[in-house]
Amino acid sequence: MNFFFQLTFYFFGLFAIASALAFVTRKSPVAAALWLVNTMFALAVLYVMLDAQFIGAIQVLVYAGAIMVVFLFVVMLLNLGHGSVADIKGRWTQVAALTAGVLLLAEVLVQSRQRVPSPPPPATLSPDVIGSVARPLLTTYLLPFEVTSLLLLVAIVGAVLLAKRRV
Repeated sequence: MNFFFQLTFYFFGLFAIASALAFVTRKSPVAAALWLVNTMFALAVLYVMLDAQFIGAIQVLVYAGAIMVVFLFVVMLLNLGHGSVADIKGRWTQVAALTAGVLLLAEVLVQSRQRVPSPPPPATLSPDVIGSVARPLLTTYLLPFEVTSLLLLVAIVGAVLLAKRRV
């Protein structure tokens, strides 16, 4: 492994840890959800760097996409987002963003001076890889999969009923 790969891997690992810590320390549920999205994206990058592109894509689509949309929908429906703007903006957030930008710029400069041959194009997902995930999900584990979807539906209906009861 080259230096650039290790530096990027450690950077996104530390970014995932910092985002997870920011997630659990926020008072506003909306700000916490945004930090959780950052954590999910950082984990997706780590999966892709470990040659698990399918898991990285699923991480972004399912967790950072669908689950967070449902979470934010329920938070907004229950009107829980009364946190201050200081949860999202702050001096340390600006310093962290500036540090991340400088580190990424340094990585680009180091990479451009090394004259490393370009990597081969990423391999496409073969039907065997997708089939090996889809086949057990839709045969052996079909009942737990459907029960999970029903539980999510009941949770959303319950959130709607709780929100209507307050009005």
